[in-house]
Amino acid sequence: MVLIAGGVLLFAFVHLFPALFPAQRQQLWDRLGEGGYKGLFSLGVAAGVVLMVVGWRSTVPATVYVPPPELRHPAMALVVVAFWFMVLSGRPSRVKQWLRHPQLTGVFLWAVAHLAMNGDTRSVVLFGGLALWSLLEIPLINHREGVWIKGDSPPLAKDIMTVGITAVVVVVLMSLHPWFAGMPVLAG
Repeated sequence: MVLIAGGVLLFAFVHLFPALFPAQRQQLWDRLGEGGYKGLFSLGVAAGVVLMVVGWRSTVPATVYVPPPELRHPAMALVVVAFWFMVLSGRPSRVKQWLRHPQLTGVFLWAVAHLAMNGDTRSVVLFGGLALWSLLEIPLINHREGVWIKGDSPPLAKDIMTVGITAVVVVVLMSLHPWFAGMPVLAG
């Protein structure tokens, strides 16, 4: 459990650092250069993810609550929507006309969906922690970046392509889920 919590805290801290400590972030940027700063940032994020995965795999879960079984299918659909938001965050999309932070919104939805399907201690720490981080990150980024300037709406074909990419991502992640989570997605 300590590894999961440590991973969530490291992951969150690395992401929150630029908004919470702008002067220190600038000092690191000046000292390390763009490549060095981004490398250190990426290393911190990767270390957080590794700690979360290793912690998850090594923690024996204890029940905190029992999720209603009727939430399983809606929650799985919410995971697909979450990944659609995450995929479209890096692509031109009409959705970005009404959603400023699709990636963080996707992380939040993914975490909430997992909390709706899993009521054990490690799930509460991992998914609850990441949901909380995503909710904190949104207003901090809004404050740092200021007024939201929306880009142009891309052609509909771009959004259709994003749905196709999302389908591939979901299938790949479903096949990898037993490796990093220790359980298949479609288990009874």
